[in-house]
Amino acid sequence: MTTDPEVHLIPAMTHGRILVRRARAAATRGLLVGFHGYMEGATLQMERLAAIPGASSWTLVSVQGLHCFYRGRSEEVVASWMTRQDRDAAIADNLGYVAAALESVPHDAHTRIVHAGFSQGVAMAFRAAVAGGGRSDGVVAVGADVPPELLADPDARFPPVLLARGNDDKWLTRAKFQADVDALTARGVRIRALEFEGAHEWSDAVSAAAGEFLAGL
Repeated sequence: MTTDPEVHLIPAMTHGRILVRRARAAATRGLLVGFHGYMEGATLQMERLAAIPGASSWTLVSVQGLHCFYRGRSEEVVASWMTRQDRDAAIADNLGYVAAALESVPHDAHTRIVHAGFSQGVAMAFRAAVAGGGRSDGVVAVGADVPPELLADPDARFPPVLLARGNDDKWLTRAKFQADVDALTARGVRIRALEFEGAHEWSDAVSAAAGEFLAGL
């Protein structure tokens, strides 16, 4: 499918933007909702989602962080999800924003919803899936750890998870990665752990693994 994604502007505490690429009508498997990393935007995450094998069977939704800024001295607009300042308020704002974003995309109670994040967007993917008040059929998490407050909550319910890191990733160390694998496994979560040749990136190996993960849901 080569049509350009639709741009949705979402009312929020400030304003928000999402990109939507609809699935082929005869092959709709659900919503695949993406969250970009720090100093990135919805367009890049949409490209990652679209590169996943089988992505044309899903409606792709790429959510852009509320906090936009220019990259360096360029005119390229990028975004972030939050900083340490006013962290709890930012989490609540982001969850409300994501919920409003999904309301703008046609789906119903039977639609599969999978959340996929890279780097800083991993925390948003997990929070939207586990603490967002909605539902999730899976999480694809690349290059960052599970938010600690979710692991500390005994009532948190995790869907199946694909965790991935590059073996040369300095941000998500192997120790942090393994700690999350162990913690989720101890909770009985269905998990696939992937370590690939690479650094802090969404690689072709990640796309391939994500395609297999989605096909198994």
